Amino acid sequence: MMITIGTASAAPGEVSTGRLEIGETRDGRPFGLPIAVINGEAPGDTLYIQAASDGDELNGVGVVQRVVPRLDPAKISGAVLVIGIVNYHGFQVAEHRNPIDDTKTNRTYPGDRDGTSSERITAETFDVATQADLALDLHQASTSRMIDEIRVRCGRRHRLYDSCLELAKVFGCGYVLDQKGPDGQLARTTPNEGIPTVDPELGGCVGWDESSIRKGVTGVFNVLRYYNFLQGNIDIKDQTKATGFDHYGTPAGGLISFKKELGSEVTRGETIFEVTTPFGEPKAEVTANNDGIFWRSRRLPQVATGEYVCSVGTGITTY
Repeated sequence: MMITIGTASAAPGEVSTGRLEIGETRDGRPFGLPIAVINGEAPGDTLYIQAASDGDELNGVGVVQRVVPRLDPAKISGAVLVIGIVNYHGFQVAEHRNPIDDTKTNRTYPGDRDGTSSERITAETFDVATQADLALDLHQASTSRMIDEIRVRCGRRHRLYDSCLELAKVFGCGYVLDQKGPDGQLARTTPNEGIPTVDPELGGCVGWDESSIRKGVTGVFNVLRYYNFLQGNIDIKDQTKATGFDHYGTPAGGLISFKKELGSEVTRGETIFEVTTPFGEPKAEVTANNDGIFWRSRRLPQVATGEYVCSVGTGITTY
């Protein structure tokens, strides 16, 4: 069956790239989101992948850039639909939010075709996502430092919770955040339509990070093989799961010195970071409230009183 999305149209055994038109830019020119349709020669399910719904989260774009050229439709059963850049306006200026409406685009699903800039974008991408049987929404921790992890956002009472948890394990970053997400996230919204969806959060950096991109590429091919889009076996490994975060700010201004590495275990009462003056004079020491894993931290060392410093994942189990 022919698959046509925007200007991309592919018969079975074909690949097509094009644009999903959304609206116009400020100078009146039309703009569209880059889309790829990989229509497998054999019938099967459909996988939807999107990246950069937050405009400065670029590792997902790096994953898409490497995955799509490797997808041979002669070897694929089913179809893969890929939108390479969702937050068009934010991506152009490397900003997290959509600067046209000052909105976090991944808080506006399922969108509105007659709404704001972000709502129009999410309405169109939601329409594509809901043609799929599985969905991956590729993210990163913006410009903060963070471990590679996957977020299950539907909530533990959702009927697709087990399916989403399984999808996260198959992708296989090693760490999973099992925490119900905010309204308007794709991974909160598409499960309501019967589509298991997760957010791979591929590290955090300025620009993109090679190790996180490679992990994302491996994760996508894990999903393709496990769910029978491609032939081949994968080694499914246990994942370390957190159900929440302890967030830490600083009680004093100065320079941060971390005492833990990303991914390391944290014990309650253990020192996480210290604050000093520019001359190394101690000002404050912050200790952990609970056991957990050092999950995320700010990138720059300078802080003002009360400023965010780091997060520790809590409620740690394996599955």
